[in-house]
Amino acid sequence: MSRDSLPTIIQGGMGAGISSWLLARAVSKAGQLGVVSGTALDVILARRLQVGDPGGHMRRALEHFPIPGVGQRIIDRYFVDGGKAATKPFKAKPVPSEKPSKHLEELLVASNFVEVFLAKEGHDGPIGINYLEKIQIPNLPSMYGAMLAGVTYILMGAGIPRAIPGILDLLAAGQPVELRIDVQDADRDDAFATSFDPKTFCDGVALEVTRPDFLAIVSSHTLANMLARKASGKVNGFIIEYPTAGGHNAPPRGKQQLSVEGEPVYGERDVPDLEAIKALGLPYWLAGSYAEPERVAEAIEQGAAGVQIGTAFAFCEESGLEPELRDRTVEMSRKGTAKVFTDPVASPTGFPFKVLEMDGTQSETTNYNERARICDLGYLRHAYKKADGKIDWRCPSEPVDDYVRKGGDINDTVGRKCVCNGLMANLGLGQIKRTGELENPLITSGDDVAHVARFLTPGARSYKAVDVLAYLLRDVNTAPNDELGKLVTS
Repeated sequence: MSRDSLPTIIQGGMGAGISSWLLARAVSKAGQLGVVSGTALDVILARRLQVGDPGGHMRRALEHFPIPGVGQRIIDRYFVDGGKAATKPFKAKPVPSEKPSKHLEELLVASNFVEVFLAKEGHDGPIGINYLEKIQIPNLPSMYGAMLAGVTYILMGAGIPRAIPGILDLLAAGQPVELRIDVQDADRDDAFATSFDPKTFCDGVALEVTRPDFLAIVSSHTLANMLARKASGKVNGFIIEYPTAGGHNAPPRGKQQLSVEGEPVYGERDVPDLEAIKALGLPYWLAGSYAEPERVAEAIEQGAAGVQIGTAFAFCEESGLEPELRDRTVEMSRKGTAKVFTDPVASPTGFPFKVLEMDGTQSETTNYNERARICDLGYLRHAYKKADGKIDWRCPSEPVDDYVRKGGDINDTVGRKCVCNGLMANLGLGQIKRTGELENPLITSGDDVAHVARFLTPGARSYKAVDVLAYLLRDVNTAPNDELGKLVTS
């Protein structure tokens, strides 16, 4: 990775579907690194097809999928001409498991291909895709799908992605790969894994793909040092996230303490040692409240290649967030009422999760209490070992009796929200519940949401990705970007 070619701005891979192909393409065309979210793309593709595939983008991308028959099988199963009735539930897709069916494997590979293909369409800029290490089961076929589309970078956090660099090496060589699964209640010598074979998937001859650069998302110099020295393959750089970054945050180091408001308290131990990270000799980007031109310049002066920005892009026009929710958020920011709560228990992962407080969403206690628990998407389920030695799955956000019956601690269920269904509702793809009601959104955001209205031009109610880029790069001495200039002034 040449330092001369490194982006100054990385547009973060925010919640499922928020970092859409439209957003990543806009950022990449403007000369920076656009990133799509790789989370839950299989269900997003299936639901986009069921609402009629507006614009025909999903079907167009599937027509370019390089393995014959796969795209058509997905279209035949999910596409609804004109879109399903608003009162009709979405057709279910298989829940992730350690041994996925052929259909689920095809859906995972193809959906990741589609998102990257569309993000890359019409330009030659770099495109990244973001995954969560904690969502282990879909990652192998998902990464291969992104590689089939020519993804430039793979970014991964929310865990310790030590095995991923070596897996990328093997996938690029067309070799079978295996990923060890974290299993609760397992013995020390147990070894549970999920696997993927490119050759088998490609009907006997693995297609040629290029290994993307791997950027690990970390919150401490200790983890960065371990990955640089002990990962299974080459780590090409780091994104250093501070606690104010949106989405899942690393928990505070040491014994957890909560503020009067009930949020985790971060201290000096949670501040990464940038000198130690710089000594590793790898490029790094800083994330978390860096969406100001002077902070971008400051990061570069400290030795960073640049910054990763999420929240500012999450509420721009190209974001995948449902337009009405996006417009409400920008208006809340304009009025000074936009506020984020770092919820220590909302996410089934156990990681602190930043939630935007908004009427009509799962952030409201009443809506949370009235929602009947269900786990029908299953991305954040935990694997556990049963008495017979086999794997099963449980989620702290599923019905409490079910979770306890599976050996889970009832205390783990308190305050847990259904992040999976909430994130789908954020995209306008929420499920219709058995009661006939629509799932409520659950919007995650960084602290900077309070100030996103600063990107509005006089009289405007919305802003674009290039408006964010022009603002951020105002004080940075970078080579002129003709494309960015044309987009900003058009």
